[in-house]
Amino acid sequence: MRKLLISLLLAAACLPAMSAVAADGASCSLTPMPRQKDYPWMSIARWHQFFDEDVAVADKGGVDLLFVGDSITEMWNQAVFDRAFGGWRTANFGVGGDHTGNLLWRLQNGHAEKLRPKAVVLTIGVNNFNFCDATPEQAYQGVKAVVELLRKIYPDARILLNAVLPYGQTTQSPQRLKVVELNRMVANLNDGQHVFYQDYGLFFLQPNGDMSADVMPDFLHPSPRGYQIWADAMLPAIRKLME
Repeated sequence: MRKLLISLLLAAACLPAMSAVAADGASCSLTPMPRQKDYPWMSIARWHQFFDEDVAVADKGGVDLLFVGDSITEMWNQAVFDRAFGGWRTANFGVGGDHTGNLLWRLQNGHAEKLRPKAVVLTIGVNNFNFCDATPEQAYQGVKAVVELLRKIYPDARILLNAVLPYGQTTQSPQRLKVVELNRMVANLNDGQHVFYQDYGLFFLQPNGDMSADVMPDFLHPSPRGYQIWADAMLPAIRKLME
């Protein structure tokens, strides 16, 4: 089960092994590609297993609310997820470690077009820094490409475009500064008709801007409490999009 990977993902999140695997951040962010490297926390074979599981969900259909993204989406605390979103027919297409190029490939090759969701919840982009060595501008171009592809596949769906959640313990953490710059650009993708940008980052932070390990133990992935905070923040917007 995917939950078996949680502890490994949390431990590996800040390791040097998560540095760039592609010299060209723009190409990595925009080129559809499957996982190309084994990591201690996930092999290529395991990544394809996740992909195959999502293909089976797409082939079966019957999804009204679709979550798409990386490990932050994949690792939703199941009890929190079920309480918040269990009233709808949901699917979780999050895969740990994915950058925008990986997600583009999955959407293009994973029978995603067979689904007809009413709303899509998208959270992607932070791994472009770790795995693509991308600049905020390059990561933004990748997020933009994902949004454009989702609009093409699901022209009638509404997209809840999440800002990348805060990354790094303090306001001056290099990771945090990159995320702030990325989100400044991603906000421009909001069109108020099909794409609805929301930044819930402040809900995860203390008054001084620091992040508590109680909310994000590795200062990247939410704890069960962090996921409850996120669910409570998102639920009003999702209810509106699902009307």
